[in-house]
Amino acid sequence: MSYSNQMLFVTCAEYNRWRPYSEMLTYKPLTNNEVTATSRHYVDRLFDPDPQKVLQGVIDMKNAVIGNNKQKANLIVLGAVPRLLYLLQQGSSSSELRAECAVVLGSLAMGTENNIKSLVDCHIIPALLQGLLCPDLIFIEACLRCLRTVFISPVTPVQLLYTDPTVIPHLMSLLSRSQRTQEYITQIFSHCCKTPEHQTVLFNHGAIQNIAPLLISPSYKVRMQALKCFSVLAYENTQVSMTLVNVLVDEELLSQVFVRMMQRDQPIDMQLTAAKCLTYMCRAGAIRTDDSCIVLKALPCLVRMCSKERLLEERVEGAETLAYLMEPDVELQRIASVTDHLVAMLADYFKYPSSVSAITDIKRLDHDLKHAHELRQAAFKLYASLGSNDEDIRKKVAFTQQYTHPYPDAFRNVSVSSS
Repeated sequence: MSYSNQMLFVTCAEYNRWRPYSEMLTYKPLTNNEVTATSRHYVDRLFDPDPQKVLQGVIDMKNAVIGNNKQKANLIVLGAVPRLLYLLQQGSSSSELRAECAVVLGSLAMGTENNIKSLVDCHIIPALLQGLLCPDLIFIEACLRCLRTVFISPVTPVQLLYTDPTVIPHLMSLLSRSQRTQEYITQIFSHCCKTPEHQTVLFNHGAIQNIAPLLISPSYKVRMQALKCFSVLAYENTQVSMTLVNVLVDEELLSQVFVRMMQRDQPIDMQLTAAKCLTYMCRAGAIRTDDSCIVLKALPCLVRMCSKERLLEERVEGAETLAYLMEPDVELQRIASVTDHLVAMLADYFKYPSSVSAITDIKRLDHDLKHAHELRQAAFKLYASLGSNDEDIRKKVAFTQQYTHPYPDAFRNVSVSSS
């Protein structure tokens, strides 16, 4: 066996070893012959001396990997990523070729988590960040789209965004280039802002001033990603929250922009995220708990999110956010306890998963099983927050659950003490 084939065999074996269980159910293990026979020609064409043939090879590769995780894995095993990155970084490559390379890399990133790990190990992030210095907008958007896909993966270390201190200010400067750059960059920020240090870096580089105008963008995707940015920036951050409360967007206070986004005619995701922004600003001390935007807008919005008409994920997020909002304030707890039959509404949180015999859709059963624990956990958090200060509310919770909960004995001696 030649050295190259031996290395290929080792790489295949290593990939098969770490292949996700879900992928094992769908695909057979990779073999040396299979990889060589089905995908080698795509990689070979990347080394053609004719630039036009290389470009066509990249385009054909792009078409071959769309929706095909097996083909993506094969090409990664065969070493397509280093060659694509080389072509992407070469100044002699045409703008079209560089953009197509970024598109293919983005498609490879949309495969399994193993794909993401392989791309990160090949140093794709520094290469794409370097590509953002190019003046060509199409290439910049392709690089940002790929970076977005890589960074939203749970296996990507978000700290890689902050390694080079020039990256964040450059990303801020690219926000004005197009709606696509606005969408991709704000999504990257919202996924990579995980610590107080990250919040500080983004805040110090003008995140609030640069992102606030995007809340009135004509693009829903841009507005939504900008809103999510403010949600992660304000979370348990007094400095950011105190700044946000004084920000004007088109001569309107930012808090009122959030209020408009919570209106019932807005998409649920937008309503919920806007309510989270106001919740975090309130908990940080920037907005009083008796402010009308909290009592009359954010709190009722979060209660609506607990309704059984909402998706399970929305109900979990709504209940957890509501619990966080009213945890230290007894008056908000009292208001919430009598809003839209909230206490009785929470009984539905314990009705998942549905009876197996009543379910004919296996996907629905899998969905219910996945979220059953999260629903119960969110309900208990909300119960604890509701009854943390008021004995009458604790009695109401115990009385209601005694007749509606599938396991009423669990609530017979309910007593929630403030921590």
